[in-house]
Amino acid sequence: MSNQSTIASADYIEGAARSLMVLESFDVHRQRLNATQTAERTGLTRAAARRHLLTLAHLGYLESDGQFYWLAARVLRLAGSYLSSARLPRAVRPSLRRLAESMSGNYCVAVLDDQESVIVATSGGRSGSNESAPYGAHLGSRLPAFCTSTGRVLLAALSDTELQAWLKRCAPTRLTSKTITSKRELKHAIVAVGEANFAYACEEHEIGVHAIAVPLFDSTGRCVAALNMVDHIAAMPKTVLCTQGLARLRREANELRAWL
Repeated sequence: MSNQSTIASADYIEGAARSLMVLESFDVHRQRLNATQTAERTGLTRAAARRHLLTLAHLGYLESDGQFYWLAARVLRLAGSYLSSARLPRAVRPSLRRLAESMSGNYCVAVLDDQESVIVATSGGRSGSNESAPYGAHLGSRLPAFCTSTGRVLLAALSDTELQAWLKRCAPTRLTSKTITSKRELKHAIVAVGEANFAYACEEHEIGVHAIAVPLFDSTGRCVAALNMVDHIAAMPKTVLCTQGLARLRREANELRAWL
């Protein structure tokens, strides 16, 4: 989950925050940006956006052709350092390997980052198959929390106040014909996930794909992540996913609790 906390204004470095905001303005839909587009996406003036772009390019985090900018490989230093040093990704890797060896499917662990579910560890794809993984089932993928099994598990762990605040910020968009976009229905679905202690999502994010997820608790009982299994409906019926698959996820989640 997001670890944002309050900070005294005297301790807040505006320039650092703006540079990070510029880096985050690049995504799969906007891979190349100029100063004007960056300004529109960040709320900065064009002049300020240009200075941040130039600085980030000078530091090696962006590349440029003189007009447009795009992310450079150096940004992977940040992600690589997290994946190699953070406790969570390292702790769950053996469980993900066991799951992939015991049953076909794609397995991952995700955390909540405001409106998105971010995959921080994966099993590496379907065991014993050349079939491609469902969209977004890759390390570092950022998926909408409101319509995914991992997202709903993580949202179910929020307090009533936190969930209400999250729903106010949420703007559900229809990704498929089955996507829930009503905030009232969405809240009902999230509450139901909390009661069942697992989430099942079917074709809300991607047609032909369904998934289940269970919460990962640390030794104090705090939900720190979601453990997920996703597969194509044609390859794995719901009955199998929600019985055998769910049982395996819950077993690994129980084993992990002492290590998180």
